[in-house]
Amino acid sequence: MERQSDRAQGRQAGRQSGRQQDRLCLIVAEDPDLLDALLRLAAAADVAAQRAADAADARRAWSRAPMVLLDRAGAVRCLRAGFGRRGGVVIAVTGEPVAEDWRVAVALGADRVVELPLGEATLAGMLADVRERTAAGGRSGQVVAVVGGCGGAGASVLATAVATVTARDGAGALLVDCDPLGGGLDLLVGLEQAEGMRWPELTIGDGRVQAASLHAALPHAGSGRTPLSVLSCARSPQGPDPSAVPVVLDAGRRSGDTVVCDVPRYPTDAALAAVGGADLAVLIVPAGLRACAAAARVVDVLAEHAATVELVVRGPSPGGITPDEVAGALGLPLLHAMRAERDLAGAMERGRVPGSGRGPLATAARAVRARLTAADQGVLGAAS
Repeated sequence: MERQSDRAQGRQAGRQSGRQQDRLCLIVAEDPDLLDALLRLAAAADVAAQRAADAADARRAWSRAPMVLLDRAGAVRCLRAGFGRRGGVVIAVTGEPVAEDWRVAVALGADRVVELPLGEATLAGMLADVRERTAAGGRSGQVVAVVGGCGGAGASVLATAVATVTARDGAGALLVDCDPLGGGLDLLVGLEQAEGMRWPELTIGDGRVQAASLHAALPHAGSGRTPLSVLSCARSPQGPDPSAVPVVLDAGRRSGDTVVCDVPRYPTDAALAAVGGADLAVLIVPAGLRACAAAARVVDVLAEHAATVELVVRGPSPGGITPDEVAGALGLPLLHAMRAERDLAGAMERGRVPGSGRGPLATAARAVRARLTAADQGVLGAAS
């Protein structure tokens, strides 16, 4: 029994050691003042740091450390030792960088040369990014913007459903409300009375926000394996700050979240920021002649700002227009043809969260999520 206990403790210690190694920041620095500054910044960002004692020690950690911090002497030492180019390398210098600093940086593949103490905030942000990416298992999150082709198309409902099924499947999800005239997505998920930050309270100071802090400040919904965080507009005229939207999307990406934006069809600056930052824009259009005519104008706007636009067609069509005909008229790939869901509006009025059931809406939401996964695999663009 003692041996089994010892082995179990050893495995546990090994797992803990492995997790710590995954978070290591390798530091190769000879300048004592710079070394102290780099260790202090790493500690403040909660990133475990390892100082290399010699070239052999640095070589062992060079390829596996998520981030490498070098001073001038350390950079030259690594270059002379023949270390290969890699990302995540930062050279810290005192005073303005000189030509030799840039030459060494290029040779090592360094991302930046940072002047300290002037660039401490920049370096602190990069270290925090490493911590968040490591916590997300190294995965980068993705962003989808859902836009209605006409009034009442159901963009808010579909966006909420996509975020809901993502959270219920155990993945991180952040639902972002970009429509100040939509009444607030917190109403759709039953959080209108919940404490937490809405857009009017969100202030971005230095152009960056930590994902963990953002999630902690927002209301949460859902009973799945992971909570759904919701950044909603309030019942006020103040909508999202356009400069804050990319910052929020970036925080979600760093933490490995699926970020779902409910975007109005009228092109506000915040809406365009969300569409421009999305991996996929989904246009939802009812299968009707007038809806198609209205959606054609929205398509023109999306074409100027979105990387990829695909179509969800919501039936039934009063005049018998098929989803393929809608897609052909708008010149977009058909992502999904959504059947009508009986008493969906009534169910939501009674408190059912969109996407929490098993009907056509949840099926459409899963189709959107599958296409987003395809985008991550580099195969987005082919019609399904």
